[in-house]
Amino acid sequence: ASQVGTCKAVVSTQSTGEWGHRMLGRVIGLYVIVPSAFLLTRPWLANALKARLAGFSGLVIGQGLLGWYMVKSGLEDHPESHDIPRVSQYRLASHLGAAFTLYLTMLKTSLDILLPASSSSAPAMVTLRKLGLGVAGLALVTALSGAFVAGLDAGLVYNSYPKFADQWIPSDLLSFAPTWRNFFENTTTVQFDHRILGHSLLVGICVLWFMSRPLVLPKRAGYAANALMGMGWMQVGLGVSTLLLHVPTWLAAMHQQGSLILLTLATWLHHELGSKKIKLFKK
Repeated sequence: ASQVGTCKAVVSTQSTGEWGHRMLGRVIGLYVIVPSAFLLTRPWLANALKARLAGFSGLVIGQGLLGWYMVKSGLEDHPESHDIPRVSQYRLASHLGAAFTLYLTMLKTSLDILLPASSSSAPAMVTLRKLGLGVAGLALVTALSGAFVAGLDAGLVYNSYPKFADQWIPSDLLSFAPTWRNFFENTTTVQFDHRILGHSLLVGICVLWFMSRPLVLPKRAGYAANALMGMGWMQVGLGVSTLLLHVPTWLAAMHQQGSLILLTLATWLHHELGSKKIKLFKK
């Protein structure tokens, strides 16, 4: 009886969360699409900004469709799953990726308008900016790999660190055929990849930070570099803690939110290292 009550409580919580997520998504959609539709009809708005507003609206609509497509996969029969309905990890990663893309493009546009940064042609600054872009891209790929971890419950496979149980390289790393399926469907490989990507991202952040030390950076760029360095270590700590504690929901949610903060800081730093101010109005 207690197990039945627990299951009902879990289902009720999940249903409430799902309902809240849908309502929030619709509110955000209206908040983006309605003002954009109005502004797109204004003749005084610059064409470059109109293109971005149209892109935001398209991404919002696409995000809603991806969300429906993802949920639909959880309503289909999955003979291999005997516990709870599960959505496709492919669709989950696509839904998350679309959300991050929408957020990051809106963030970059806001920074271009509100906090324009001057560019430097000095070779060291150009190299640093390219490295910043690479770090931001790697952060996005790492976050998307986390969606596969979540979709497959891959965080529950090896709850040890730094080894996988007593192995550095797990024996079932490439047990699926064809080989490519392991990177998206094998829980061991998915967790292994996420660890490698996370460690690589932290190394990239550290290299970026150390390279920035001898340079005279703009004040905001220095703040962004320091914040990115601190958040990189914090995010790895959250990930390891989530793993060792067998993935409690609250901690896993913090780890996911940490990835968004990390992406935000990486985007901010790349922006501060040089960008062009977007025009608001036509001449």
